[in-house]
Amino acid sequence: MRQSRVHRDSIPQQARRPGRGRALALAAAMALTTATLLLGGCGSLPGLGGERDPTPPTRLDKKLVQRATPRVLWTTRIGKGTDGRELRLQPAVANGRVFAADPSGVVAALSPADGRVVWERKTRLPLSGGPDVQGDTLVVGSTDGDLLALSTRDGAQKWHARLDSEVVSIPRIIRDLVLVHTVDDTVYGFDLASGEERWRYNFPAPVLTLHGASSPVATPDGAIVGVSGGRLAELELERGLPLWEAVITPPRGRSELDRIADLDADPVVEGNTAYVATYNGDLAAVDVTTGDVLWRRELSAQAGLAADRDALYITDSDDNIWAANPADGAGLWRQEKLRYRKVTAPALVGDFLVVADLDGYVHLLSRRDGALLGFTRVTKAQIGHQPVVSGGVVYVYANNGVVAALRPTGSAAGGAAAQRAPQLGADQLPDLSPVVNPGLPPPAPSSEAPPADAEPPYPTSP
Repeated sequence: MRQSRVHRDSIPQQARRPGRGRALALAAAMALTTATLLLGGCGSLPGLGGERDPTPPTRLDKKLVQRATPRVLWTTRIGKGTDGRELRLQPAVANGRVFAADPSGVVAALSPADGRVVWERKTRLPLSGGPDVQGDTLVVGSTDGDLLALSTRDGAQKWHARLDSEVVSIPRIIRDLVLVHTVDDTVYGFDLASGEERWRYNFPAPVLTLHGASSPVATPDGAIVGVSGGRLAELELERGLPLWEAVITPPRGRSELDRIADLDADPVVEGNTAYVATYNGDLAAVDVTTGDVLWRRELSAQAGLAADRDALYITDSDDNIWAANPADGAGLWRQEKLRYRKVTAPALVGDFLVVADLDGYVHLLSRRDGALLGFTRVTKAQIGHQPVVSGGVVYVYANNGVVAALRPTGSAAGGAAAQRAPQLGADQLPDLSPVVNPGLPPPAPSSEAPPADAEPPYPTSP
């Protein structure tokens, strides 16, 4: 039986871990929402019985003295937008082009200088993850389980493969493979040149999980991926078998809703350390060589994080932005002025952090102290994807199909600093040593790729 899954927007704000004390207020609502949750409904529940949203977005301070602003260089619209769905489409910058994909099936290459469309390809696929680019190959995934490779030169199709579940993460090109993590917690490895499936590995999923999946991230020995149940695993690339699997946050609580502890935010690797954050769980550091958890701190996050040598930068489940010490996870500062604004994961550009929100605003913060320095509205639609930075320019993709380029101007000095972060509690969990599987047998025959001469079960796009 396929595991039930839940869309992020279906989970009321009260169920998030920072407000765990409010969970009792949900008891009466649970009987009404259980059917929706089990069906994986994507509608949000802003209030019960027509009540107001108990966590309205914080209003922006329009009188803020703008010490630094993200200046819009250009905007271009591609396709029709996401229609409010939680997808993993964000621009990719490579080969002197900006590549973007739209849920209606449009893939476009844009000029980074002015946003001019260099080429556009209409795939007619419901695209939902990507793109990622390496050399002259671009890959994207769809909600119908398609994996498509196009030429970066003109958008011509190179190959098209089918998967058994939808793609809501970014397919990643790692060495000579395309790694794809699907919504049912299966990781696939496809040959980059031919599109032939080399292997797949399925992680067992809990009964109830978020409707999301983290993207694979390269490591010296393979790739790591976060999966349901608060687990992080490293896979070797020859056969796709786990080198280790570590529990970051074990499921806890009486109900299945309380026990959701998914790791849907993409891990960040710095040297031999991976930093991860789980929904309803923890911020943690993991040794990618051994799988040992180096430290844990109680912090629920699902949007994602960024890192440099000095700090980790995290958007938590209430849309507060934190900086934490990478050595032990201790909090450095916390910015609360964007709370409940559906803030993206932070991105790093010069001395700034850049995030975007539900009303199409792009914000600049100081990396040093979290001061909110300034903001610009790019569009009236939500920007739901982490900004992408290349060459000092910030690229964002909004839910209405608008792609924009911005450049920070001004100084990161001055401004009202964020408050010093309250101490993040060290999560007192039992010793959870990683599960090492060096001698696992090869995948079962039913999971192997079809013969090369087998007739493809899908139509080839023109």
